[in-house]
Amino acid sequence: MASPTQTAYAVVLMFDLLEEKDRPRTAAMLADHVKENGTHLTTGFVGTPYLCLVLSRFGYTDLAYELVLQKEYPSWLYSVLQGATTIWEHWDGIKPDGSFWSDNMNSYNHYAYGAVGDWLYRIAGGIELIEPGYKKIRIQPQPGGQLTWAEASYSSVYGPIRSAWSKLADGSLELKITVPANTTAELVLPSGQRGRILESGEALDHVSGVLSAEENAGVRKLTIGSGNYRFTIA
Repeated sequence: MASPTQTAYAVVLMFDLLEEKDRPRTAAMLADHVKENGTHLTTGFVGTPYLCLVLSRFGYTDLAYELVLQKEYPSWLYSVLQGATTIWEHWDGIKPDGSFWSDNMNSYNHYAYGAVGDWLYRIAGGIELIEPGYKKIRIQPQPGGQLTWAEASYSSVYGPIRSAWSKLADGSLELKITVPANTTAELVLPSGQRGRILESGEALDHVSGVLSAEENAGVRKLTIGSGNYRFTIA
């Protein structure tokens, strides 16, 4: 990379501007860059929307969670801990001493850095579009970080899509899903979950909404029809 910055790495990986053989190595360089900066991002308006998505795509979801939950400046939670209820234009729009980044160029409700919401919906919540209009969706929440639960919903043209997961006291994972009418969902359960899977207390082969099921390399993939489901994964 002529300009070895987090933004440069994120953009070329997001838009497949590198030959496929070079992408894993470049993703590792991006991850190293983040770690070398004390698990802080150094991206601006261009790179921030793609940074966590790229990290998750190449197997660094744990690092993406560390970035999202980072509390020290620059970070998303820095502004939250300063009292923000919307995302600021500048990482330090209000400094620790209460002074402003700028008096006349300082939006406190700015989408650019709030674009991390895309990652929260697609990775933490696990709601992903497969076919236009959400006719077919993928539900693949990826729990991580210090989170013990997450919930996301999207109002599609077919109705609300909901994905909510929580870690139970016995170590199992509970996943509640709503699939709208006239749609199907591909449910991908977290990697490494090899325990028993139940839906509302019933084995999968007794659940009419499960259209198909397969397992490969420890990952279980189910195709489910419309309805409300409550899965528990040991």
